[in-house]
Amino acid sequence: MFKILDRMIIKDFLKTYVFVVLILISIILVIDFTEKNDDFIQKNVPTAEILMYFLNFGLYMANLLTPITVFIAVVFITSRMAGRTEVVAILSSGVSFWRFLRPYFIASMIIASFSFVLNGWILPNANKGRIAFQATYLEDPYYNDERNKHIKIAEDTYAYIQTYYNNTDIGYVFSLEKIQDNKLLEKLNAERIQWDTTKNSWTVKNWKHRIIKDSTEIFRTGNSMDTVLSITPADFGNSKGLWETLTLPGLTDHIQLLKSRGADDVNIYIIEKYIRYMSPFAAIVLTFIGVIVSARKTRGGSGYQIALGFMLSFIYIILFLLTKTFAETGSTSPILAVWMPNIIFLVIGGIMYRTVPR
Repeated sequence: MFKILDRMIIKDFLKTYVFVVLILISIILVIDFTEKNDDFIQKNVPTAEILMYFLNFGLYMANLLTPITVFIAVVFITSRMAGRTEVVAILSSGVSFWRFLRPYFIASMIIASFSFVLNGWILPNANKGRIAFQATYLEDPYYNDERNKHIKIAEDTYAYIQTYYNNTDIGYVFSLEKIQDNKLLEKLNAERIQWDTTKNSWTVKNWKHRIIKDSTEIFRTGNSMDTVLSITPADFGNSKGLWETLTLPGLTDHIQLLKSRGADDVNIYIIEKYIRYMSPFAAIVLTFIGVIVSARKTRGGSGYQIALGFMLSFIYIILFLLTKTFAETGSTSPILAVWMPNIIFLVIGGIMYRTVPR
């Protein structure tokens, strides 16, 4: 009997979850298309690219709204069972509340596993297309306005560019220094550095090269010289949303690269990595609270529980955004800030558990 009941709850949970996702995403896509339709017409965007953009955007929103959709699905099917007195009958037959929760947890773990794969590998590739489409058709052209950029490109090698123009891939006032034990060993200065697309390397113009060895110094100059560096024009390009386009292994590699360079924005990528591991657990935590909220029969039907589900889901998302902001500013430990919503809601669920019918 209980295996049949388990299968029924799991099936209803997953079907309702998919249905709620499709309904919410459809509404969001229609609104988004209405807002952007004028831009599509003015810029004569190909239909195939528009369809691909909305497919990628739909995946992005489906992942973002997972807490809401999971909660609504749980509240809907559980409040419906409670309204038909099915929950009371199940618990009255000697089934513990934890045993009643088992099919919910199984279904939520299926959703959590899918969310982990989606976050780690599928969604980053979709985000590449979404962000590229927005940059091409919906946003102003990007121009690099960063000045006096310092980059650590090797263990003891540092590069400096005063000004870089990404539309021509040319940088002005360039220097490359090799320092060991606080001693300058080599220094290359150039008036200009330019990316050679045919050779995939850099060319320095009007350069001066100093090599300091013991008490002697070698000094050379030249008009043009090719050089290979561990940086590319992508390091000076538009990095907006770059962390969203990296797969989980790629995110780990990029964090190591930024740490080796001593980059200031490494915290954003670390937070994104923690989120990739944290977000699937939100489905499990919110499933637990959702069952507790809706397991009791109410006179007003399931409308109250569904409204409460919406409210708690939005509170979760707002709390997540707040703690993420605190982590990005460096005022809170990234791992603690990212996991804080789950911890708080798990505590709330534990307190609410005392009120569930036995």
